[in-house]
Amino acid sequence: MTCDGVLANAHIVLPDRVMRGRVEIDNGTIAAIVEGDKVPAGAVDFRGDYLLPGLVELHTDNLERHMQPRPKVQWPHEAAILAHDGELASCGVTTVFDAMRVGSIASQEGRYTEYARDLASEMLALRDAGALRIRHLLHLRAEVCSETLLAEMAKFGPDDRIGLVSLMDHTPGQRQFRDMAKLEQYVRGKHNMNGEQFIAHVASLKSLRDRFGDAHEAGAIANADRFGAVLASHDDTTAEQVARSAAHGIKLAEFPTTVEAAQACHDHGIAVMMGAPNVIRGGSHSGNVSALELAEMGLLDILSSDYVPYGLIVAAFRLAEMWGDLPRAVRTVTAAPATAVGLMDRGRIAEGRKADVIRVGTRGNTPIVRGTWVAGLQV
Repeated sequence: MTCDGVLANAHIVLPDRVMRGRVEIDNGTIAAIVEGDKVPAGAVDFRGDYLLPGLVELHTDNLERHMQPRPKVQWPHEAAILAHDGELASCGVTTVFDAMRVGSIASQEGRYTEYARDLASEMLALRDAGALRIRHLLHLRAEVCSETLLAEMAKFGPDDRIGLVSLMDHTPGQRQFRDMAKLEQYVRGKHNMNGEQFIAHVASLKSLRDRFGDAHEAGAIANADRFGAVLASHDDTTAEQVARSAAHGIKLAEFPTTVEAAQACHDHGIAVMMGAPNVIRGGSHSGNVSALELAEMGLLDILSSDYVPYGLIVAAFRLAEMWGDLPRAVRTVTAAPATAVGLMDRGRIAEGRKADVIRVGTRGNTPIVRGTWVAGLQV
């Protein structure tokens, strides 16, 4: 569904400035942007609140959290998808790339079982039925340190409209988990392992990487091309790893773990995406580089909510305070992620763009999402 209407008396965050004015919507598209505080009859009066483009989320684990709300508790997929969809709408997200892991470890009972194909089918069915509030696309997280990656990816095709494939390698001792002490703390706490079980777990993952890693990486790259999807790297740590990413044609780096990697990404023309929780907490929970440090160095391009959906808008406003530039900060959660995945029809308040917009007030330094519109329809 689309809607016509006027959103008036707003502080409109344009790509390069903030303007008091109104946005006129026609058939789900931004038809006009008019300066001034006039509120025409029938318009929605923003009363000076901000009018932003809808947020574009490229990497979120939030759906998996709804699928397993407690350890070993599996929730019905449709109910999980609908809850996830509603939560993101309330957080100001209007386009999301739902991250689904492909690549399982079938030989270890209870760990990393296959789910992506069934979940994607249910997601697509709900989307086609008009049951979802916001725009959902698919993001396949291709885990090369696994047993079943290529078989799982073979179950997907171009008709699934996969927009993003990220190359994931969670082999212990490198990338995100270079610090083995932090890895042990995380894994043993999450899976209730003892010390011997953790040692066996690490040995198993390293063996999987040795046996399947290179073939899985090459196969994931080929499948991304088959899908017509954007290819992203994940947790690059060294300039050498970034150079390898660039050789694959990668233009988006998810969560580089060091300044060295982030700088190398920019040297190769690769956009750097960091987690909003990293910004808000002031550092990485894995002990990796601070997103704030990269922001100060001009090496942060895109934010992802990662595992806290409302963190996306909060982190953008934190960056605005740091930079003294709200439009620049808003671009990290709107125009920049949209551009990275080729969605040039959204992410900006501009004539001819999709009328995916949000209303944001503030309480002190905290942004409050007061309304979300998709194709001009308040959801």
